[in-house]
Order: sequence, then C-alpha cells, then structure tokens
Amino acid sequence: MIISFEGIDGSGKSTQAKRLLDRLGASSLDVLYVREPGGTAVSERIRTLLLDPSLVMDPFAEMLLFSAARAQLVREKIRPFHEAGGIVICDRFFDSTVAYQGGGRQVADPDWLGDFQRVVTDGVVPDRTYLIRLDVATASQRLTERLGPGEAADRLESAGMAFFERVFNAYERLSASEPNRFVVINGQQSIDEVAAEVWADLLPTLPA
Repeated sequence: MIISFEGIDGSGKSTQAKRLLDRLGASSLDVLYVREPGGTAVSERIRTLLLDPSLVMDPFAEMLLFSAARAQLVREKIRPFHEAGGIVICDRFFDSTVAYQGGGRQVADPDWLGDFQRVVTDGVVPDRTYLIRLDVATASQRLTERLGPGEAADRLESAGMAFFERVFNAYERLSASEPNRFVVINGQQSIDEVAAEVWADLLPTLPA
C-alpha cells in the first residue's frame, strides 16, 4: 500500500505523515517513510538545489528537477518496498508537482502534467492521498512562527501569497477529480484530531 500526504506548506502534512509512521510502526507493520524531494542520495542533492533561496530557477526546469528526484525515489526505494509487501508513506508525491508547478507556477496544462507524472513514476500511484486542507493565510502564519531566529524561508516557502492561492486551488481541483483516492481533512483541527481522522479512514484497509 502507498499512502501520500499533500497540502500547502504549513498545512501540517509532514507532522501527520510522521504520526502515521509512528502508529503503523507500533503495529509491527513493515513501513517505509519517504519525503519529497529527497529520499535517495541523488534526490537529496536535487532537493538542495530546489530549496536554495539564492537560486533563480526557470519554472519548467524546476518541474523537471522535482520529477527527476521522484523518478529516482520510485525506482530505488518506493517500488521495491511496495512490491515486497510493505506500506509506503510519502510526504508529498506527484500531486505536489501538479499543484505547485502546474497550478502555482503555471508551467503546463494540469492534465498534461498529471499524465507526465504517471510516466515519471512508471505508473506508481498512491492508494490513498490525505489532503490536509488549510487556508493560505493560516498556513503562512504557521510558516512564519516555525522559523527560528535568523532562519529564512526556503525558495518555495517564500513564493508569495498569490502563488499559494493558486496551489490551494489546484489541490481543490485535484481532490474533486479523484474522490476515491483523495481524503480531504480540515487542517484547522488539532494535530490529534487530524491524526484520528486519518487513522479512522485507513484502519479498515490495513492488513489484519
């Protein structure tokens, strides 16, 4: 089983992915956690480039770098673990590229970009995607609050409110287009409440 967590920066999706990792691990299930971009030596080097706030990057080049990192991650980690019967938890997957580079950067038609991402992943698609829905203003406030003294936002986090509004709307379209895969959860709730909703949905699908 492959489970992905999606949402705009500051939505709390990483916290929920790690919560689920801990809970599944405590159940003695075979679980792999991966983050995007990253998760392999190649993908982590690409991550450094993508998040470097000192770089000016063409949006289409940005999309291709995210895709390259994902292709490596799928072939090196996700597919082998999944085919061996394990559960994979993805902190972002290809929906992020459709939302961020398709919706936010507007680099390409979202339908084309979605089809391209399925080529990138060689047909690997999450079985369940949890979209943590949080309005842009609240997410922005959370991002500001979590920065330490002298710490700057990364290249994507500092893209601006209009950018994140487009990303938010792209996620809305994605979740509406695949209601059987997406579960939309109110990110205004407490961490425990969001985690409880995720667990209640996922539990019936887990191996006995």
